Amino acid sequence: MKTALFLFFLFPMTFCLASAQEVNDTVPKSGGIDRIFDFGDQVIDLISGEKWAFIPAVTYSPETRLGLGVRAIRVFKYKGESNPNLRPSSIPITILYTLNNQTIFTTELDLWANENKEYLNARLELSNFPFKFYGIGNDPIIEEGESYTTRFANFHLNYQRQIIPGLFFGPRYEFRVDDVYRRVAGGILETDQVPGYDGQRLSGLGLNLNHDTRDNIFQPTKGWNNRFSWMGFASFLGSNFSFNQYTADFRKYFKTSKTHVLAVQSWWSFTTGNPPFQHISLIGGSDRMRGYFEGRYRDFHAMVKQAEYRLPVYRNLGMVIFAHAGQVTPKVGDFGFKRLRYGAGFGVRYRLNDEGLNIRLDIAFGDQRAFYFGLNEVI
Repeated sequence: MKTALFLFFLFPMTFCLASAQEVNDTVPKSGGIDRIFDFGDQVIDLISGEKWAFIPAVTYSPETRLGLGVRAIRVFKYKGESNPNLRPSSIPITILYTLNNQTIFTTELDLWANENKEYLNARLELSNFPFKFYGIGNDPIIEEGESYTTRFANFHLNYQRQIIPGLFFGPRYEFRVDDVYRRVAGGILETDQVPGYDGQRLSGLGLNLNHDTRDNIFQPTKGWNNRFSWMGFASFLGSNFSFNQYTADFRKYFKTSKTHVLAVQSWWSFTTGNPPFQHISLIGGSDRMRGYFEGRYRDFHAMVKQAEYRLPVYRNLGMVIFAHAGQVTPKVGDFGFKRLRYGAGFGVRYRLNDEGLNIRLDIAFGDQRAFYFGLNEVI
């Protein structure tokens, strides 16, 4: 598999490639740009193994600032499966340290088997994570955020089986434990004793229903990817908070031309019961509402609408333009146009392998200007 150490040298020149079609039409195969890309491919092949690829893990977001570490990733077809249409499985492992003094270890398994009729996903994250709390509601109580630090372990396991073509159903288990060992003395968290202010232990069971007709899991050009889930956390499962969370995530992909794709998303989250503040419905971050700090806006219910237009630039290089709107509310009936918060931005992409796995760099504008550098598409 190919990786992208080459990107550290490539990104500064991507903004010079203003017209994708002009570059493709005017640069000869033996031109200088092609020689640079050829050299990059040779470097990528050199550091890529037959099974595992190792790349420097470089991330950036407002929540972490610059993060440095190492990432190993393997993309493979499940053993014994001969179907050429079988979706690729993957195992990424990441160790990261950020300039916000956050230490993060994550590993995840995405496994497709039985001719795409069975899907298994398991994820483990261990972190020491200084973060910020802005209060609960669509208007932050604390404008600059109140600092706290939590040590947490988070694990989830999903299994889904195809019921009919394109429709998958199965159970989910989730466990998370937090130790909030550092917070502002006399601050909002401590004074108001916000649920979860001194930590949490969550254990819950749920169900997932997925409608997935994408033609590619990394770079879909058509089809749907709709997800409906329910999670119930209860004391008899070992949880010290009892609540339910329901999410609906609708995604549709349109091929607007031979090489251009429009991706749209409508995401909803509803929470009932007594959830801790770390697990309440929230917006912001690198996945929902880029340009807004993750969790700056959180409440019992949340919604986000996103759209992203993707187009090629040159060889493995591409660009995206995106826009989004979202809000949080204490009651379902409080959703309204006047409460919406808006954002937009653009980014560059570099394809790592034939399956379409991308490295991405985004610049977003919301209630702040923010930069994001990471792996995989957002929608």
